[in-house]
Amino acid sequence: MTNGLARASVRFRPASFAGSFVALLFASAIVTASGTLLQTGLTAHLAPVRYASTPVLVAADQSVQISVEHGKDASTTSMPLPETARVDAALAQRIAAEPGVAGAAADFTFPLLLSPTAARTDGSSAQPPLTGRPFSAAAETLPAGTAALTAGSAPGPGEVALDSDAAQAAHLTVGDRITLTAPGTPESAGVTGAASYRISGLVADQGAPGEAANAWFADDVAGRLSGHPGLADTIAVQPRSGVGTAELARQVRQAVGPGPQVLTGDARATVEQPQLGEARQMLTSLGGSFGGIATMTAVFVVMGTVALAAGQRGREFALLRAIGATPRQIRRTIATEAMLLAPTAGALGVLPGLALARWWLGQLVSRGAVPSGVSLSVGPLPMLAAVGAGLLAALGAGYLAARRPAKLRPSQALDEAAVERARPGVVRTVLGAVALAGGVVLATVAARQAGDAAANTALGVVMCFLLAVALLGPLLARLATTVLGLPLRSGCAGAAGSLAADNTRANARRLASAITPIVMVTAFCGTLLFLQSTISHVSAQQVRSGIVADQVLGSAGPGLPAGVAGRAAQVPGVDAAVGVLRSSAVYRSGDTLASVSVLGVSGDPAQLPRVLDLGVRSGSLDALGGTGGAAAVRTVALDVQLAESLGVKVGDPVPLWLGDGTQVRPTVVATYQRGLGLGQVLLSRAALADHVAASFDSQVLVSDAPGADRGAVAAALGRLGVPALTVTDAEGFGVQADHEQSISNWANTVMAAVLGGFAAVASANTLMMTVLDRRREVGLLRLAGTTRRQVRGMLRWEALLVATTGLLLGGAIAWTTLVPVTRGITGSSPYIPTAVALPLAVAVVVLALGSTALPGRALLRARPVEAAAGKQ
Repeated sequence: MTNGLARASVRFRPASFAGSFVALLFASAIVTASGTLLQTGLTAHLAPVRYASTPVLVAADQSVQISVEHGKDASTTSMPLPETARVDAALAQRIAAEPGVAGAAADFTFPLLLSPTAARTDGSSAQPPLTGRPFSAAAETLPAGTAALTAGSAPGPGEVALDSDAAQAAHLTVGDRITLTAPGTPESAGVTGAASYRISGLVADQGAPGEAANAWFADDVAGRLSGHPGLADTIAVQPRSGVGTAELARQVRQAVGPGPQVLTGDARATVEQPQLGEARQMLTSLGGSFGGIATMTAVFVVMGTVALAAGQRGREFALLRAIGATPRQIRRTIATEAMLLAPTAGALGVLPGLALARWWLGQLVSRGAVPSGVSLSVGPLPMLAAVGAGLLAALGAGYLAARRPAKLRPSQALDEAAVERARPGVVRTVLGAVALAGGVVLATVAARQAGDAAANTALGVVMCFLLAVALLGPLLARLATTVLGLPLRSGCAGAAGSLAADNTRANARRLASAITPIVMVTAFCGTLLFLQSTISHVSAQQVRSGIVADQVLGSAGPGLPAGVAGRAAQVPGVDAAVGVLRSSAVYRSGDTLASVSVLGVSGDPAQLPRVLDLGVRSGSLDALGGTGGAAAVRTVALDVQLAESLGVKVGDPVPLWLGDGTQVRPTVVATYQRGLGLGQVLLSRAALADHVAASFDSQVLVSDAPGADRGAVAAALGRLGVPALTVTDAEGFGVQADHEQSISNWANTVMAAVLGGFAAVASANTLMMTVLDRRREVGLLRLAGTTRRQVRGMLRWEALLVATTGLLLGGAIAWTTLVPVTRGITGSSPYIPTAVALPLAVAVVVLALGSTALPGRALLRARPVEAAAGKQ
């Protein structure tokens, strides 16, 4: 009987189940997409290209790891390093002494700047990008029996060998000369740090398509030019004949001891593609954090929609009780209906979810956040989780909605089905009050925190307030309609407005079902979009206020040679010139690791205020110094928000991991206010240069002397002879800073669009369900003499009441969440641009009007007598 009743309900009342089906389908798509991204992050890998013929590699651990204790248990938290960690190149000799090793060579890469006057046989000056490498690594990374040189001889002092395809594309051959600048080229080589090299030979190509071509130097020359002599990115190991990879790895591991990693298989690709580790973490964080939010939202929406659909059938349940149905049979009917709907809707939502995940990954690849070789990992677990979450949510919501009518006596059930209950249940009210109190407590805690600690509480604040709105919805709806309905009851909106005000107040429970999804749209989109707009706005303000330089030198290539700042300072009309070297560092925040931007500034710190006004809050930048090496990282200046987050002040040591994993504890000598836009950690360039992949300056900030002709100074700077040199003003610094935030901003926008779109569909779905359920009510109004125009006006005013209430509640949640978070991250209040807020509000109003107008027209097409009788 139960199964037949459930099938009949779905078959003969499809409109009652269409809303639940749509909610389940979209929920499945969202959960599938986020779960697939999470699985892709956990399993992302690439096949090695450069080291495809090298079975074993030795490299340093490319991550920072900390141990986190949870009572008696402990776990490890790790984070990829922003720069390349290196190993001692002398390990190659120790490895080569093992009996199973045929050869071992230290390998490393460094970018090269090409002189615009580099010679070519056709007289052209264009050159392809090049990457420097030691020549000994060429033989160890080629297949056995393959000759490294295709022409000429190995490079010696003052010589270089080029990849054969790159040389052919540039019309260069053995004996030609090429002018190059490397990170380790001494400044005495000239303003550009360039040197001329004779092409001694051509080498077989080893890179992947799209990678920069290789320029091979003698080993000692390459080490000096890289800026990191005695260190290597990796050590390539070749086996003797008959030695397998496993045995070779065992011997190498024995030779190197603890510390360095011995890599085989696809793990070798992490050396070629260092951004793979960051891509894994980003995909894992994106799929995990967004997946958690999306899953909670999906369950939230599904439970609300299914509960609404079940609540609309209160009269049906009461009649079933009246003809002898037991409470157990009604609960089984709800369960059977969920089993009929949820698996089908969940299965249909899997394909759209996979399409969303594929599009998302493709966008990340196109923006350079994920290496191009990473493919989407599709597995059954995200799909099963999506279907299972929808099924459990549908079962739980149906049981809760049918619990009370199933327990009541038939006569009581009929009475409650005819008239809406005036007040929600005691349990629901208590739980709602607890959720509201939890949101207030979390918001208060966030207001006392700084940085990431404040941001990490945002989700808890939003979810607590949304749960409170869902549980206390009827009370909030009654309060809102009482206040907002006053102008309508005064007669200013005519009979339709007065009717809408009285109707919504009398049916607060139904109104609450329509308000909750709109609150979700406003709260989620408002929090994500306005957090992003606040960070971008404050960052741009800090750049505009902080860059006081008259000229900003940049480069379209990998950077500017270290000597450019010094030579720029000698240009007539220049008062001061400071080189800026960009990197990142890692710090511990509680039980998590986070990264911050680092600026290394050259020259005398006393000249820094002439080009960069950081807004020093305490201490002095004059004490900032260092001459290179880990021991030289003795002093540091911190952004005031970061200092508060770490709990340090001037004179305290601060533990940091520099970009290459070197752990330091410099003393804080100053704190400043404009770190979000300019850089949250400030070091001397000399101290930072040894810990970056390539010590090319990102920019050189130039201050003109008083009375100097700005145009003449800019022209003189442009004649320095630096490859791909650009000369701009302070906006040039801001453009690069904005570019670095673009991926984060884009990710927030996509998350807001996905969650907001899902909540918008749920809102439209719920509004349509509530309107279509009013067939009997509309029919009675028509029989009482209400015109079609008045009914349509009533529905429009009700939609405006719903939209206004949802916007006010959602806006209050978003604001309450944003205030402590933005103050912790930026030190300022939320910035809400009209260009973002107005379209969001208009979209909510249009959504509410459209979702009530369409089903309202359908109701008005029915004959009033039939509609009043409840005929479908």
